[in-house]
Amino acid sequence: MTLPAAFYNVPLAHRALHDRYDGRPENSRAAIRAAIKAGYGIEIDVQLSADGAAMVFHDYALERLTGQKGAVRLRSADELSHLNLLGGDEGIPDLPEVLDLIAGQVPLVIELKDQDGGMGSDIGALERSVAGSLQAYAGPVAVMSFNPHSVAKMADLLPDIPRGIVTSAYRYEDWPLPKTTCDRLRDIPDYDRVGAGFISHEVDDLTRPRVAELKDRGAMICCWTVRSAAQEAEARKVAHNITFEGY
Repeated sequence: MTLPAAFYNVPLAHRALHDRYDGRPENSRAAIRAAIKAGYGIEIDVQLSADGAAMVFHDYALERLTGQKGAVRLRSADELSHLNLLGGDEGIPDLPEVLDLIAGQVPLVIELKDQDGGMGSDIGALERSVAGSLQAYAGPVAVMSFNPHSVAKMADLLPDIPRGIVTSAYRYEDWPLPKTTCDRLRDIPDYDRVGAGFISHEVDDLTRPRVAELKDRGAMICCWTVRSAAQEAEARKVAHNITFEGY
């Protein structure tokens, strides 16, 4: 499914326009408001709570972003909402609240974090929660995941929402996955199967022939994560749009 033009026209703020030292933690309401004010698109991440809510949070573990121990998935949505994000004065938001906050003002891309643990098929609860939250959302929105099974599930649940695969060089040293899994995913074999309309590819691997092949076939190419103007200029030789942070 083709992405609306809005996703080509404005850069996407990675985990919203965050800056912990300016009171805007990753994926926070403050970072989202800042991105909207600046007119940027927004990329956010969602993880599953113990009671099945889609929480807007990147990591599987709480420690880096909250200072608390343990996994996100072991806490209820209410508990997570009361855990203060480091560098700010707010708790972890859930997806419905964030959708209400954005309200179609800028393009939104939602990344569903892999819940299988190995990019396998043991998924479903997070996808159902996201789909339920998006049923009444009217703004420009797309979903994506590293896990192709997650993308395929979103195709079943919300066939009219554009979807893509987050893709990577899958260097063995960077991924806690079997080499066979890395080798398979590196070639982006599931693009057609899941009905994807775009990929978001690792920025320093954009010269991969498979990326060029998909672009030639009409796929929208985005990339992650651009951290300087010079890197952006290089990335835009291939990518239609970028996901950026820190500049």
